[in-house]
Amino acid sequence: MKFEWNKIHKYEENFEREIREAVEEYVLEFYDIESVGELTEEDIASIIDFRNWIGEYNVMQIGFSELIAEWESENED
Repeated sequence: MKFEWNKIHKYEENFEREIREAVEEYVLEFYDIESVGELTEEDIASIIDFRNWIGEYNVMQIGFSELIAEWESENED
């Protein structure tokens, strides 16, 4: 029997959401803030450095990348 996994994208979306929520929760707690928009440029630079340090294949990458994108969209000039 040929293996298949119907609606695997639903599982992926759930995992990505959980990772994103975990990253945001940790970052907000670490910096003692209420929202991503409160992060400073220095904070986000440090987060970007950490994301780069953990490596591109780390499962947490998606959470950090989405958090950084959210911050950038909130802080566009």
